[in-house]
This record gives sequence, structure tokens and C-alpha cells, in this order.
Amino acid sequence: QLRLVESGGGSVQSGESLTLSCAIYGILHRRHVLGWFRETPQQEREGVAAVDSDGSISYRPTVKGRFTISLNNAKDTLYLQLSDLKPEDTAMYYCAAERSLVHSERYIMGRGGPYWGQGTQVTVSA
Repeated sequence: QLRLVESGGGSVQSGESLTLSCAIYGILHRRHVLGWFRETPQQEREGVAAVDSDGSISYRPTVKGRFTISLNNAKDTLYLQLSDLKPEDTAMYYCAAERSLVHSERYIMGRGGPYWGQGTQVTVSA
């Protein structure tokens, strides 16, 4: 089993930055994919960024160039650096993981999971 715990959300002004962290508890298989998804009451959950065990990284087009996903060397913390935040980035952000290899682009285009964190709220005001 994997347990994912997000932190780092908050309320910021447009143009500011935040870094989200996802602590990973459990065994992450050699072949895996990790990602960040977001959801609002008006918008169903969507993939934001993902990194797979082959080193492939993918981003949603609307965040590419502003968000950066990374995994630490110990493979126990996944990060999402959010910069130049916009009000439309306001959402609950979830960390997700799958213990098999799915290409990062396919992962963010899909439903994500099956492992999920509890989410961390990011609110961006104009």
C-alpha cells in the first residue's frame, strides 16, 4: 500500500508562487508514475503534471512553463512548484501514484490514481 500526504497549499495573490509537497509512505515500485491533479466544484479532476520512472515528465499545456514537478532522490517526496499563479489555478490539488509504468503524458490525460492523497487547497486571488 502507498499513503500520500500533501502539504504546502495556501492563499496567494496572482503572480506569486507556491511549492506543494507530497510525502510518499510505502514502497514505490521500480516502475511507477507519480502526478499532480486538481479539481474545483465547477471542473472535474484534471491532470496537471506527472513524472514516470523512465524519467519522462509531462505537463498540462495551461501550466507548462509555470509549474515544475520533481521527485527527490530518496523517492519519498514529490514536489510541484507553482509560479506565476493565476486565479484559474485555484483548485484542490491532489497527489497521485500508480505502481506500474504508465507514460507521464498518458497519466495526466487519464483518471490518475489509484493511490491518492487527501488534497491541499490552492487559492489565487486577482
